[in-house]
Amino acid sequence: MTADLRRDFADRDDLSVYLREQFPGATARGEDISPIRGGRRSALTALARIDPVRYAATRNDLNGAVTRLSPYIRHGVLSLAEVRDAALARAIEPGQAYKLVQELAWRDYWRRLYAEIGAGVWRDREPLKTGKRTDRYAPDLPPEIERGETGLACMDAFARELRETGYLHNHARMWVAAWVVHWRGVRWQAGARWFLRHLLDGDPASNNLSWQWVASTFSSKPYLFNRENLARYTGNRYCRECPLRDACPFDAPYEELQARLFPGVPSPDHRPAARKDRRR
Repeated sequence: MTADLRRDFADRDDLSVYLREQFPGATARGEDISPIRGGRRSALTALARIDPVRYAATRNDLNGAVTRLSPYIRHGVLSLAEVRDAALARAIEPGQAYKLVQELAWRDYWRRLYAEIGAGVWRDREPLKTGKRTDRYAPDLPPEIERGETGLACMDAFARELRETGYLHNHARMWVAAWVVHWRGVRWQAGARWFLRHLLDGDPASNNLSWQWVASTFSSKPYLFNRENLARYTGNRYCRECPLRDACPFDAPYEELQARLFPGVPSPDHRPAARKDRRR
């Protein structure tokens, strides 16, 4: 029987060294250790900072007032009910907490669905709506995507953030998933496995079914975005310095992207809609 793991450390660096020694398999995949602190105390501190009104108004912005509670919820440090009650307590009237509570409800839905279908989250729930057969998508993630060496400033930054912090804003996750599946032609399962290797809040329920929502195997249409959408919600922070800014694959109206990526498939309305994946 192995000895119990240490619990007392001089500082966070001491903890990091110890973890690398104890878990060489994880270190072989990457030595980055997330700056996000675990534990009930950190969770309650983060919970005390939530603002449901600002969340509703800014949640789609990368600098918006998202809660970042998802790692604590994922690992049972906080319950959905606790977060719901805290959101309602901070609202003058219940309606002000509606958006935040709605996201918690989606997470509960994913959990319940996972309890029913189990490993089925790894299989297409519905046929693709892209006009392409599944075998036209590559089964593996290109290594340059995971390394963040594609030349696209936005996607490379998201890949680094995922690896280094174990977290990505929900909107960034959607952009990355759409790019991987629709622009790079990779099966959603490969992307889902990539996310699960790094995300502190990753679980097969919300992660896989959200990738399926983007891919269109669990939705009525594939999710798309364009450069205007990305620039708007990132404050244009990536486009200005991107080496491919003059050859951006996302720089087109939705109708043009639809025709380019899914020829022969009728164009749906790609205006922002309610999204089922919430990792706030």
